[in-house]
Amino acid sequence: MGKRGKLFLLSALGGLLALGLAAAACTGPQGPTGQAGPAGQAGSVGPAGAAGLQGQVGPAGAQGPQGQQGPAGPKPSTQEIKSLISEALQGTPAPAASVARGGRLYDNWIKETKAATPAADQALWALQTTNTRKGTDTWRCKECHGWDYKGKGGAYSKGSHYTGFVGVYDAGVSKSKEQLVQILKGSTDYRHDFSKLLDGQSQTDLAAFLSQSLVNVNPYIDYATKKPIGGNAARGSQLFSSVCAACHGSDGKQLNFGSAEEPEYVGTLALDNPWEFIHKVRSGQPGTAMPSGLVTGWSLQDVVDVLTHAQTLPTK
Repeated sequence: MGKRGKLFLLSALGGLLALGLAAAACTGPQGPTGQAGPAGQAGSVGPAGAAGLQGQVGPAGAQGPQGQQGPAGPKPSTQEIKSLISEALQGTPAPAASVARGGRLYDNWIKETKAATPAADQALWALQTTNTRKGTDTWRCKECHGWDYKGKGGAYSKGSHYTGFVGVYDAGVSKSKEQLVQILKGSTDYRHDFSKLLDGQSQTDLAAFLSQSLVNVNPYIDYATKKPIGGNAARGSQLFSSVCAACHGSDGKQLNFGSAEEPEYVGTLALDNPWEFIHKVRSGQPGTAMPSGLVTGWSLQDVVDVLTHAQTLPTK
């Protein structure tokens, strides 16, 4: 570029600079900020979205530690063990009427079934010589095994009824009804076979009585004095009046079990043989319509109360 060109360029730049300064000089100070405009209206909320699917159940946690074993319970008594065994062997209880009839069969099955007395003595009777009875008595269960069901170990351990035969109490609480029926059929001794004398129902009833109704009367009767233990005579009088007096009379003398020369009344029996009294009150009298305490729901304590009252009744 020549000297003339340079001078022209500088002259142009100077003009531009002068224009910029003049413009700056014309600009005034900034005015105040204007007020803010009104806020816009908020938009409405949209609808909620659909719920998500439930998550899967997580795995079960680990089992906690096992707690300490508690102390052993008390050891059952021998009697409790025997009772549990007896209950298991008995199975389904027989009806009270069947059990009561079994008790009457035990007393005198010949009278209860109205059967003819066998011609000869019972085959096992020949094994003893101390009891001199003959005929029907030799076939009665009670004559061998006792009214207290303990045979030579009970009330028949001495006296004219002694035979030396064992009782049925232990067998009754330790054997099932089925086993007892088999014994009645001679399974333990062919001479004890009653299957030709007692029908199936009678065998079942007798076995039901032996397995369900034998009681230990030792805590209720003093064997030395024949007096009841723990009986309530006043309560026994009420029970006697409500049931027994209708047939036996209020004094127990309306029925004579003996003879005119040797009468036997309720009071006589109660004093002479309390074990027989308890058995008959619970089961009834064979071949008669006498009510059974087992059927009417009398407890053993009820029977003992009646026995206590009966021992106050006249004997002659």
